[in-house]
Amino acid sequence: MDPQRTVGNGSGEIDTSVPHSARIWNYWLGGKDNYAADREAGEQYRQAFPGIDELARASRYFLVRTIRYLAAEAGVRQFLDVGTGLPTVDNTHEVAQREAPDARIVYVDNDPLVLVHANALLTSSPEGETAYIEADLRDPEAVMAGARETLDLSQPVALILSGVLGHIGSHAEACGIIRSLMSQLPSGSYLSHNDGIDENPDTNAAQDDYNDSGAVPYVLRSPDQIRAYYDGLELVPPGVVRINHWRPDVSGDDAPDAAAYGGVGRKP
Repeated sequence: MDPQRTVGNGSGEIDTSVPHSARIWNYWLGGKDNYAADREAGEQYRQAFPGIDELARASRYFLVRTIRYLAAEAGVRQFLDVGTGLPTVDNTHEVAQREAPDARIVYVDNDPLVLVHANALLTSSPEGETAYIEADLRDPEAVMAGARETLDLSQPVALILSGVLGHIGSHAEACGIIRSLMSQLPSGSYLSHNDGIDENPDTNAAQDDYNDSGAVPYVLRSPDQIRAYYDGLELVPPGVVRINHWRPDVSGDDAPDAAAYGGVGRKP
């Protein structure tokens, strides 16, 4: 599970008495943007699945490696990060603009807490541009309408969906969202995605408890379901794999296998 980036509740209010997926993820990463309810839910999850901290870091490292690949090797200069979540170290714009200072990044979220922290995201290199728009993942047309204000959609764009599709209850709907978003991007665009998988009984049990906590539910899916997100795309080697196996920085890394799959695909 990767609830770091959530579609939010769209209520416009921050309820600190209810666990919040972005704040819980912030807690697992050692951040300070969380409350007692988040820490309690995070600790309960950790008791059921002690590997959650490692999974949180693995997800962050995967995101960094994919963005670095897209900017440095694939030559992408535009990034659309949907379901942004709370800012932390190595945000999308920081990684992309280290490799390509002229990169443009649009962050998308509809969560009120993320809106509060938007100013931390609205930074950029002098050559590039960073913007934040308030929109819902479930409304691809609104997402793309906002993105057009900053991005040139006649040129390739990297769509970033990091741990957010689990918040879409229906797998068919999640597939439809990707198809809708990618259909509005030109040839040469990319999808970078990762989400939690349902193979581990401890993870499954922890996730069930989490979903009962009052936070926005997150659905674990099978590797085959995650691979289906890339239908029609050209997979970048090594394909859709465990996130710690996607182009690891250190060969022979003995880190535990992450309970999440992800990959990068190119639109022909």
